[in-house]
Amino acid sequence: MCLTRKIDDFINKGLGTGGKTTSLQKPKEKRVILPPKAGAAQKRPIPPTNFRRVYDVADLPVQLNHGHQGGKLLWKTKVTQLNYNHYLPIFFEGLREKQDPYRFIAVQGTFDMLEEGGANIGKVIPQLIIPIKAALNTRDPEIVAIMLKVLQKLVQSGETVGEMMVPYYRQILPIFNIYKNSNSNLGDKIDYSQRKKNTLGDLIQETLELFEQTGGEDAFINIKYMIPTYESCMIS
Repeated sequence: MCLTRKIDDFINKGLGTGGKTTSLQKPKEKRVILPPKAGAAQKRPIPPTNFRRVYDVADLPVQLNHGHQGGKLLWKTKVTQLNYNHYLPIFFEGLREKQDPYRFIAVQGTFDMLEEGGANIGKVIPQLIIPIKAALNTRDPEIVAIMLKVLQKLVQSGETVGEMMVPYYRQILPIFNIYKNSNSNLGDKIDYSQRKKNTLGDLIQETLELFEQTGGEDAFINIKYMIPTYESCMIS
């Protein structure tokens, strides 16, 4: 049987609802998901330090003279007679403190011990690496700046101390990469040095140069391995 259909029964090409490869309808808006921030420079929580506990129970050979302008640290024992193996790591741990008087005592006490330590300091270096890393890993610019100044003093505290620090570059230099180009102004809070540097980038550059100058013949290649953008300060 032959079937017949009207012309109107057929739909012209492109007027139907199926088989289309394009559409004039407005597409649904898609929610843009931004990639998460790496957070490399984000501050980390700072747990209470052993330094605070030891100070609170009066087990440190120091006292603070509040009558002196700005406070003055007084030692109950001559610094040269201290047990550096015991006390210097405790003071280094206190460098993470941000609240006074703990902060002031830890920082000033550390500089006093490094100034007078002489041959005692080299023996303690392996015990200092953990508190050094802990301070740098806080990612707190103020704490990092203080630690950089302490590291500068440390490598200049004895003839061989700089060389003894070289094996530990791989543990302490990674944080330097984060702040090497930082231009954040530190203001006047960090004043524990005769040569003031106002940005972390400046402090890191100065610290790396001192590492190279005091670290012996292997210092530069080890710095370069960890911080590829560093250029030697010893090449004239």
